[in-house]
Amino acid sequence: MNYIKNTRKHIKMLVVLSVTGLLMASFTAPVLAGVFSVSPVRIYMTPKDRAVAVTITNDGDDELVMQADLYSWKQKTNGEDDLTLSEDLFLSPPIIKLAANARQVVRLAVLAPSKSNDELYYRMIIREVPEAKPIQDKMQLQIALAFSLPVFITPKSAKSLLTCHVEKNATNAINAICENSGNAYARPREFVLKNATGETLAASEATVYILPGITRSYELKSTKSIIPTGAAKLSVTMDDATTRDYDVTIGN
Repeated sequence: MNYIKNTRKHIKMLVVLSVTGLLMASFTAPVLAGVFSVSPVRIYMTPKDRAVAVTITNDGDDELVMQADLYSWKQKTNGEDDLTLSEDLFLSPPIIKLAANARQVVRLAVLAPSKSNDELYYRMIIREVPEAKPIQDKMQLQIALAFSLPVFITPKSAKSLLTCHVEKNATNAINAICENSGNAYARPREFVLKNATGETLAASEATVYILPGITRSYELKSTKSIIPTGAAKLSVTMDDATTRDYDVTIGN
């Protein structure tokens, strides 16, 4: 039975210019772009799942043609995403044509069952195919919309193992340094640094993923002009609303 995280949140697509040179074009020209949304915005599967459903909605007044590509998702040591085209998953149909204000349910299928004890990561990038849209005005500026959907295949035994400490950076601000040494992703949402009396010294929000084996740094916004040295507590709220506390030391 498919396991998809229950979410009703629809995220509008970020606008991505398909050709960098278009940025140099006159911005007084008419802009041609569609609007679509995808649900769910994150897909969770188990190794036993064979397919999940994804709903794509055309929220605009014009017909849209979209294409989906699947990528294996890793991260470089600096946390930058590293995507490689993958044939492990398949979206049916891979080309989606939607009339104005229409929606379609497509199937994301797993072609080869996973036997790994580690969580597997993919990105499904759904993009508008602007060349499929007729242009009435040659002066129109074509903009392609795209959305990157994370896909997780998670065994029951897979867990994240996040460890964090703090350091002062060159500008005397505080960085939270977090390493994921588990075999499932971690996703901090908020950092709060407090002193021994419970007074907040610095805080910050975050939205990025930390895949296994990756260390990331987050600069915290200070509530003090000078951060005192000594013992402190760093509380990290995760994307599942749980909080992890770390005893840390603020150095000089």
